[in-house]
Amino acid sequence: MIGASLDISVCIANYNGEDDLPACLDSVFAQQGNFSVEVLLHDDASTDGSLQAVRTRYPGVKILVSTANVGFCISNNRLAKAARGRYLLLLNNDAALRPDSLSRLLAFADSHHTDCILGLPQHTRADAALVDRGYRTDPFLNPIPILTPGTHEAGVATGACLWIPRQVWDAIGGFPPWFESVAEDIFLCLAARLLGHRVLVLDGPGFDHWIGKKLGGGKVVAQRLLTTTRRRALSERNKTAAMLMCYPLPALLALLPLHAVSLAAEALFLLVRRSGRDKVARIYGPIPGWLWRHRRPIHNWRQTLMRQRCASTRTMFAQTVWRPHKLTMLLRHGPPELR
Repeated sequence: MIGASLDISVCIANYNGEDDLPACLDSVFAQQGNFSVEVLLHDDASTDGSLQAVRTRYPGVKILVSTANVGFCISNNRLAKAARGRYLLLLNNDAALRPDSLSRLLAFADSHHTDCILGLPQHTRADAALVDRGYRTDPFLNPIPILTPGTHEAGVATGACLWIPRQVWDAIGGFPPWFESVAEDIFLCLAARLLGHRVLVLDGPGFDHWIGKKLGGGKVVAQRLLTTTRRRALSERNKTAAMLMCYPLPALLALLPLHAVSLAAEALFLLVRRSGRDKVARIYGPIPGWLWRHRRPIHNWRQTLMRQRCASTRTMFAQTVWRPHKLTMLLRHGPPELR
């Protein structure tokens, strides 16, 4: 039901999701429990029939329409601004909640966890296989899946289904609009932890998700790591920006040079492996220029977060696995295939 004081705002960013939205929205409206909820959808200038389909089949959805394609981060920022709930659930349009997910999240949040970011176990829509129960990260913010059962602390809760209290979202400032997409969940969880808020992944129903469907890649198939040039480019630049905005100064001074060297070595390795000069250039070449062009907003965001900082450096890195995850993946699966 929708009331004057809402518990939950489910926020769905949509672009050409006609095939996926019915399962997503059906899963939300099938949720049962003693809570008030609203469902908001931001249509990012879709060119398929998804907008009309939602208007016809789901009249209870509050729709925000963009005349230009603005990307995932701006879409969610607009949704959060329009939302009225105490808690936001950011849900991908190709994700579907399992039964009782909302009641589980709300009950846990209201039981002394009102300032925590929460996540749920993620499963693939293709075969329901478990993908992760949140992530730890290495020093360069590469995500490492957690598979341990039970409710536990995590470094990152996946952005495909991410629960965040309104006051925490507002304190962070939402997603950097210039991120576009990819690694925005890493930034959000890192910033929340910097401000003293925990990130917890619950043992419970979980959700199903088409992994990598929108941007492609980012997954292991037949023991080989597949990724796309665009996903890799967005990931590397945004993780670097997240380090610049959120890492305490001593850690940043120690790790940023190592990060730069590791990216250069990675680019050289892919060139030697004949992964394609043009692909490698599109991934790594734009990073310095992009960071320079965005130096002021990065600096301003860092200043805002550091003024609110509550966590010690040790706490910030409590969920860090110090061995570089890309090295682990290279030894396990060989070099990635770039598409």
